[in-house]
Amino acid sequence: MTAALRVVPTPTSLPGHEVLNQVRDFVARFSVFPHEHCAPMLALWYAHTWVADAFYITPRLILSSPEPASGKTRVLEIAQHLTNQPEMTAGGSAPALVRMVAAGPITILWDEVDTVFSAGGSGNEDVRGMLNLGYKRSATVPKTKGDPASGFTVERLPVFAPAALAGLAGRMPDTITTRAITVNLRKRRHDEHVESYRESKVIRQATPIREALSAWMSSIGERLVEAEPDMPPGVDDRPAEIWEPLLAIADEAGDHWPTTARTACSHFVFNQKTTPSLGVRLLADLRTLFNTEATERMHTAEIITRLRAIDDAPWSDLSGKPFDARRLAQELNPYQVAPLTFKHNGANAKGYVTYPTNTQVEQVGLADAWARYLPAEPSGGDA
Repeated sequence: MTAALRVVPTPTSLPGHEVLNQVRDFVARFSVFPHEHCAPMLALWYAHTWVADAFYITPRLILSSPEPASGKTRVLEIAQHLTNQPEMTAGGSAPALVRMVAAGPITILWDEVDTVFSAGGSGNEDVRGMLNLGYKRSATVPKTKGDPASGFTVERLPVFAPAALAGLAGRMPDTITTRAITVNLRKRRHDEHVESYRESKVIRQATPIREALSAWMSSIGERLVEAEPDMPPGVDDRPAEIWEPLLAIADEAGDHWPTTARTACSHFVFNQKTTPSLGVRLLADLRTLFNTEATERMHTAEIITRLRAIDDAPWSDLSGKPFDARRLAQELNPYQVAPLTFKHNGANAKGYVTYPTNTQVEQVGLADAWARYLPAEPSGGDA
């Protein structure tokens, strides 16, 4: 008797929400994430790599941890089986990476990126520039080709490509982190368990999921070009730009995914712990100081004394030197805030004001800087 044939549904027969469910569940098998929003976000990020050209930007994905052996590499290993044209790397020069991207499509999966950038995110400006530029589809890097005999021409190489970057915390430039969704991974506790990574087994199990994802994304790619997904309340500017591709895909998937994606978006945007620049930290401390004193003006000497007294602030010892009037003016100058001479508490000396007088038209005052560079105050104050 001839055995009955088992009908295997083709990848295109799966609806989008089921495809994303499979990607999410597969990812979650091999990692312990810090919260429940990580696996759905990764599923959407992996999906967007298949249709990156449908969007103007491709959000960077950062996998960070305070210590090695926290699961960053494992996330990239799984990503290899679910992203479009993955290129796993742990180094390389900027020119080589540019050539690789230009010959794409490609998804960069960069492990140990902390070896490229030093503490604080400095170093290797060529790589940093490429990763920054490659965030937007229109970006190119000019390269010359030819020789002195025949002449030189300029070749404009596209550098737009999805990129996942894994490294130790504190080593990523701010210009990259502000273009990224960051997962802060931690070491697993002894009572937390994940499946072991066996490459042949993972390939076998991931292949049908990958094929289903590829097929579904190909079927909706054209519709994504014009997508304008609604953002969760309070998500705008750069965060909205970052999340637009992922929310657009979630809307196409339907079922629970539009809600799941927006919940994840809100969590990542509003709970993302970032280290402010020194200037922003100074503006925040000054706003607290002025609000505490309920004043619109304060002399520089008084400001310096009070700033140095803040226990968890850097103002008592800044790069081996105490914070002084000159450094205060230097830090505030980029924000168009400068000291003015005025009489306050019976003394005539230089200081800072929240609102300048009409004669100081080139200075905007602290209140304007607070409103532009600090989050709004819950009480509805100046910022």
